[in-house]
Amino acid sequence: MAIIQPFKALRPRPDLAAKVASRPYDVLNSEEAREEVKDNPFSFLHITKAEVDLPADTDIHSQDVYDRAKENLHQNQEHGVLSVEEKPCYYIYTLVMNGRSQTGLVCVSAVEDYFNDVIKKHEFTRPEKEKDRIDHMRTIEAQTGNVFLAYNNVAELDQLIANWKEQHDPVYDFTAEDGIQHTIWTVNDQAAIDTITRLFAEKVPATYIADGHHRAASAAKVSQALPDSEEARYFLTTIFPASELAIMDYNRVVKDLNGHSKEDFISALQEDFLVTLSDEQVKPSKLHEFGMYLDNQWYLLTAREGTYNDNDPIGVLDVTVLSENILDKVLDIKDQRTDKRIDFVGGIRGLSELEKRVNSGEMKVAFSLYPVTIHQLFDIADSGKVMPPKSTWFEPKLRDGLLTHLL
Repeated sequence: MAIIQPFKALRPRPDLAAKVASRPYDVLNSEEAREEVKDNPFSFLHITKAEVDLPADTDIHSQDVYDRAKENLHQNQEHGVLSVEEKPCYYIYTLVMNGRSQTGLVCVSAVEDYFNDVIKKHEFTRPEKEKDRIDHMRTIEAQTGNVFLAYNNVAELDQLIANWKEQHDPVYDFTAEDGIQHTIWTVNDQAAIDTITRLFAEKVPATYIADGHHRAASAAKVSQALPDSEEARYFLTTIFPASELAIMDYNRVVKDLNGHSKEDFISALQEDFLVTLSDEQVKPSKLHEFGMYLDNQWYLLTAREGTYNDNDPIGVLDVTVLSENILDKVLDIKDQRTDKRIDFVGGIRGLSELEKRVNSGEMKVAFSLYPVTIHQLFDIADSGKVMPPKSTWFEPKLRDGLLTHLL
């Protein structure tokens, strides 16, 4: 069963919350981050991507960057921009995007659960990305990056959280520049805190990493390096019930046709797919449908019976069908994590982004996919298998800086 605890969050003054809150460190490159912090000394990017305050040629993984992050964190505390909660609390975090809302519980989850597979994974991690966050955490002695977890709904928890939102005022409520509303409530009543902890311990057998595999892995390794730290035995998480979540499509663009002419390429696809011309953008409406954009033309690809395995949690995924029957078989892309001929486009950017990448000449062909469902993600994690890379895109993103876990 899931072990969670309340914690004393380091959080901003209410009047500065909108200025402090920043997009996650891993959705921005250094140049974008520098632009974002311009004229905003309060942005939490000064802590999560502290290279913004150093010369442009600074190695972003150098100790200088982590030391500057620590300095910036301490300055924000000294100046009263950030302060520590007086007692351990839970927090309720609601995000609203395009009229759709999702609400999760911010807490710290036990590293023990990560190692015991109570917290389930579905992706491989890369050592160099882990090392960056390990060095960042150990230097600044804080977890700034939230790990996004999911769980199967528990009616009592749903009701408790809904009631708290209805009966209490939020501590933060603002709409960010991208139009996403962020609202946070503090759960500081001991009876409510105890009930939440108990319900997770009794009724939540597993949580699932939706987004943040590298942050979770890094936190787990930091806990091993700090065996005497009680706080390091837990890491910062926001846990959403499955019914609150929607996964967006995660699409692909490829630089060339592996030596095929357009006609030969389409002919090769017809072995495994029914290929149909389309007069409009193709956003697949069901499993085993794909859109393809090639030479200013959209196509609908429908996987033929027998070319996928509906009885296998990995084989049924459209990212698997695309990987095996097009990327590998026809385009000779064996490892999507390392092959420079392929790139990935989150569904938040829309199908026009696929057209733009191809029409510019940068890419030759684009594929749109039907999104993975949250219950497919759960099935894969439960089976102990790993999804193909870049299978899921979650939106909206939690903001950094609103709730930080100190080590």
